[in-house]
Amino acid sequence: MDSLNQTRVTEFVFLGLTDNRVLEMLFFMAFSAIYMLTLSGNILIIIATVFTPSLHTPMYFFLSNLSFIDICHSSVTVPKMLEGLLLERKTISFDNCITQLFFLHLFACAEIFLLIIMAYDRYVAICTPLHYPNVMNMRVCIQLVFALWLGGTVHSLGQTFLTIRLPYCGPNIIDSYFCDVPLVIKLACTDTYLTGILIVTNSGTISLSCFLAVVTSYMVILVSLRKHSAEGRRKALSTCSAHFMVVALFFGPCIFIYTRPDTSFSIDKVVSVFYTVVTPLLNPFIYTLRNEEVKSAMKQLRQRQVFFTKSYT
Repeated sequence: MDSLNQTRVTEFVFLGLTDNRVLEMLFFMAFSAIYMLTLSGNILIIIATVFTPSLHTPMYFFLSNLSFIDICHSSVTVPKMLEGLLLERKTISFDNCITQLFFLHLFACAEIFLLIIMAYDRYVAICTPLHYPNVMNMRVCIQLVFALWLGGTVHSLGQTFLTIRLPYCGPNIIDSYFCDVPLVIKLACTDTYLTGILIVTNSGTISLSCFLAVVTSYMVILVSLRKHSAEGRRKALSTCSAHFMVVALFFGPCIFIYTRPDTSFSIDKVVSVFYTVVTPLLNPFIYTLRNEEVKSAMKQLRQRQVFFTKSYT
């Protein structure tokens, strides 16, 4: 409580991506387009999953949850970044910074746990197909989704507590376009070495251990595919390769950022842009371009839209 009473900083100032106004305008147009595509692409996947009976399976139930998380994840940072690209002085209040930090880690951790669940779902479907309907029934799926949100909340509360308990009484310049734990604790008016170790132990361990768990599950799947038919191997490889692309694109930046205490590199902003802006866009494209069932559902939605449009004109 004493540490909280010592807090004097009321706002933080972002340095943003660049101080070149021409580049800022170019970034604004590019990232605005990416953000709109992210929202529309992920919303389409959710709609297709809900309104297509053939997609009412655990895999697509988790895929729609992934799309929802990607919408939330990108919305935590991108709107504020776009606002900053239009303003000469980019600021955020202390309370809003902590709120952004909390939800950033909530959705990121929820996505990590969801990717593990999706890998487990594919493992059960491919390696023990006869037991799949019993193991991955809808009740279990809902329980798993509840567990991932609970785990994400606990993780995010821990990260937020470690950050907010520190005194902030002087520096308020954040060399980025959003608030994150490693960036904010550098501004604390106290030694943050132990806090940094705790944060790396938390976020870094979760990112690295979960990534290794997912990789292990896919290695087991690849080994088990030798017993399947050529058509079965092709379909399983197509699905798993799409999943693994999402895993690599998401976990790579997480591991790079959160497994090194109190260390900064010039490439950090580029990695952050990829992690917060680009990856949520790539997920719907990866799944729709490589998945025949999703592409078929999208075509059915377009046909329904054309039908209703003609009916009311």
